[in-house]
Amino acid sequence: MNKQQGLIIACLGVVGLLVTTPVPVIAQQSPPVSTSESAELAEAKKLNQQIIQLYGQGKYAAAIPLAERALAIRKKILGNEHADVAGSLNNLAGLYSSQGRYRDAEPLYKQALDMTKRLFKGDHPDVAQSLNNLAGLYESQGRYTEAEPLYKQALEMIKRLFKGDHPNVALFLNNLAALYSSQGKINQALELLTEGIKIQESNLTSNLVSGFERQKREYLATISGTTDATISLHLNSAPNNSQATRLALSTILQRKGRILDFLTNTQGILRQRLDDAESKKILDDLSQAYTQLSNLIYNPPKEPSPEYRNEVAKLEKEAQELQVKLSSRSQEFRTLSQPVTVETIQKLIPADKALVEIVRYKPFNLKAKPQELFGEPRYAAYILSSQGEPKGIDLGEAEKIERVLDNFRRSLRDSGTGIAQVKESGRELDKIVMQPIRKYLGNTRKILISPDSNLNLIPFEALVDENNQYLVEKYAFTYLTSGRDLIRLQNPSPSQQPPVIIADPIFDLPGELTASTPKPDNNSSNQDIKRSIDLSQEYFPPLKGTRAEAETIALQLKVKPLLGKAATEGVVKQIQAPKILHIATHGFFKNKRQTQENQLNKNTLDHNPLLLSGLVLAGVQQQQSGGENGILSALETSTLNLLGTKLVVLSACDTGLGRISSGEGIYNLRRALVIAGSESQIISLWQVEDNGTKDLMKDYYQRLLDSTTKTGRSEALRQTQLKMLRGEMIQGEKYQHPYYWAAFIPSGEWKSMEE
Repeated sequence: MNKQQGLIIACLGVVGLLVTTPVPVIAQQSPPVSTSESAELAEAKKLNQQIIQLYGQGKYAAAIPLAERALAIRKKILGNEHADVAGSLNNLAGLYSSQGRYRDAEPLYKQALDMTKRLFKGDHPDVAQSLNNLAGLYESQGRYTEAEPLYKQALEMIKRLFKGDHPNVALFLNNLAALYSSQGKINQALELLTEGIKIQESNLTSNLVSGFERQKREYLATISGTTDATISLHLNSAPNNSQATRLALSTILQRKGRILDFLTNTQGILRQRLDDAESKKILDDLSQAYTQLSNLIYNPPKEPSPEYRNEVAKLEKEAQELQVKLSSRSQEFRTLSQPVTVETIQKLIPADKALVEIVRYKPFNLKAKPQELFGEPRYAAYILSSQGEPKGIDLGEAEKIERVLDNFRRSLRDSGTGIAQVKESGRELDKIVMQPIRKYLGNTRKILISPDSNLNLIPFEALVDENNQYLVEKYAFTYLTSGRDLIRLQNPSPSQQPPVIIADPIFDLPGELTASTPKPDNNSSNQDIKRSIDLSQEYFPPLKGTRAEAETIALQLKVKPLLGKAATEGVVKQIQAPKILHIATHGFFKNKRQTQENQLNKNTLDHNPLLLSGLVLAGVQQQQSGGENGILSALETSTLNLLGTKLVVLSACDTGLGRISSGEGIYNLRRALVIAGSESQIISLWQVEDNGTKDLMKDYYQRLLDSTTKTGRSEALRQTQLKMLRGEMIQGEKYQHPYYWAAFIPSGEWKSMEE
């Protein structure tokens, strides 16, 4: 939906709120120019680029004199009849319109439209765009009867010009839909918007199978406005319209976590092609490039040098080229991929469960000023059960929810916070997030929850209901990136090797690919040690609780654990889809402040957010571990072969933290493990204590591996949490604090290991 007219890029197309690509231009013969005139035209082009930048920043007043200057230059050199002059007229009119100066904008838009009609004499993208711009101006003024025929002409023309699923057809469909919506003609708006989103879905699929990941993220951002618009249309204009509800939810399901879904499926398809040597080589080369890049980032020189920067840039480019190759070999995924619908997902929801899809969105106000079309972010939730119609509700302002959320997180992460205070903050957040959702859950107690943005950072189990009970006491949660995860979980792969248990790395000794390890010092206490570290520190404390944890679990699984010197990065990279992968060590996440401090590699970290989190393994303090540096970043983790791994447990701190990306989840270790192919994951949301984690994990595996009960992967964790909450563990009352029992959450497949 693009009510705003926007700017013309040198008469190539509108820069609107939801434009995906510029409209192609048919070249026009320009008059010959002198060297000085050519320099002036180059200046006009440069001014135009500055105008677009200022426009995008909302600095309309600053852009107007530049637009006037560019128009004057083009008129002087190109004359009064030229496509570039029409483009500059549109630019200046768009800036006036953005300031609400409609009387100043209208004659300029009309001049541009008349000029393009004379220049091109028939159907042309510039004519269609000028029709669209003038229609948008009329719509902004509430002159709907004048806007409608112009929008229709523009749409019909662009359809004649571009057959098939062209992005500008979707843009013009959305514009007309916005007009109808602003008049309360909801059915007509939904029909057009549905058609526009169908085209955008086709283009999104095409764009996913080309380019590297950052390009995919950037492309997805160009169509995010229609996601906001469909949610707004439903919640604000048609809350009781089932078609509007379904359109909003289907758009969310199609786009939320879409890049993760594509990368996971692509890598899975290529790993299954055992006879495809080229695909295997690309995966191996990508893994090597990620390792070299990670090693450079985490072992920078004391004094930055051009050689170091060049090497980082070279590896980034190499990784991007390999990502492009990987995407181009995934045409099969495009063929197999079908647009996700509400019906598709609904069929996959078990009868005793409900999907809760939470989304952070910007409300779209059709009657606002052009620069205020999208309001401040809010959260919404859509609830879908195996039967019946989906329900959608607005949860409120994101700023308010996130302020309460931050307070709740602070109380959870500190074991010294009184339980009464934890419950108070948990109740406050529950009141505005989960209590409104519970009204639509009925008797359902098992929830497949897909949070968004900052809501990914909390355990919903620790929220407190109106009866002063933690939600874990009534509800069982399994976390998903998106409801579309249910499709991938229908096609499990077989495991290729027995479980692998890795723990208690020796950080200050060179790693060895051997299971021999020194005996631990049983005299020292590690009661207060947390499984989290600052990578800048010189000493990483040993985690003796991880050794006892690993030995107990290994005994239950009938495997030999890899401890001490054997707990290396190289060992992790050599595994081939073990049934279970359990790693107990220090985890880390470099937050925004730490990233800003590392100015040397800030751009690299921004472009590759999976470099911000990881695990620390043997030999890290010697910066050697079987040929590795002892730091396993999430980026490196994403290329592991875990296709067929039923469960990955990261018994470490902060493994659920990472760079937040609204609509795409969090760039963290969990995301990396999903891309690598694992079915389910157990991750932590804060710095966990060594002994408490050991006790939790022992009990969890005992329940998980009990063949008589066949307890599900998510339910086994819940039962352990309830045992700690009730004071039935060794530490009794101490473990009743949510700091101990709520840190870990289950994601992915929830069924038992036996199913």
